[in-house]
Amino acid sequence: MTMVIPGSITGAAQTGLTTPGYTMTADTPPNINSKQSAVTQLTGTQVGVTPHSVASPFTVTVERPASAAVLGKPNPTTGLIASVPNNKYKVLTRKGVLPLAGQPFATALIRTEIQVPAGADTADAANIRAALSAHIGLLTAISAGVGDTAVNGIL
Repeated sequence: MTMVIPGSITGAAQTGLTTPGYTMTADTPPNINSKQSAVTQLTGTQVGVTPHSVASPFTVTVERPASAAVLGKPNPTTGLIASVPNNKYKVLTRKGVLPLAGQPFATALIRTEIQVPAGADTADAANIRAALSAHIGLLTAISAGVGDTAVNGIL
């Protein structure tokens, strides 16, 4: 698994946060096919933001499939593969947030799931990489807008 969670992450632009950064500490993942880190320190100006704690978790988890799906054999008459399974890779961020002042934290979840058709990893790696590049680039480019929409509901 080459998804490596670095020791520090530079945050993407968000309204109200100045040069956000996060120091990561390895944590126990939920299963053997995952890696997990907790945000133990914040950098930049992030007024009101809390690092990881029991009451207010702030973790990131990356996960690969428990077992990789592979292509079946083509139909001997048509040459077509009837069903192409997907391998699912996931990234999950958990963050404790206050639903109302004076209330206990609730956990917000942010998920990205990447489904790669079996066989495409060898037959079309360039297009998988291009799709990921565009997806991550888009998320980076619209980070502040996504944050604004999650807060004000305006798309």
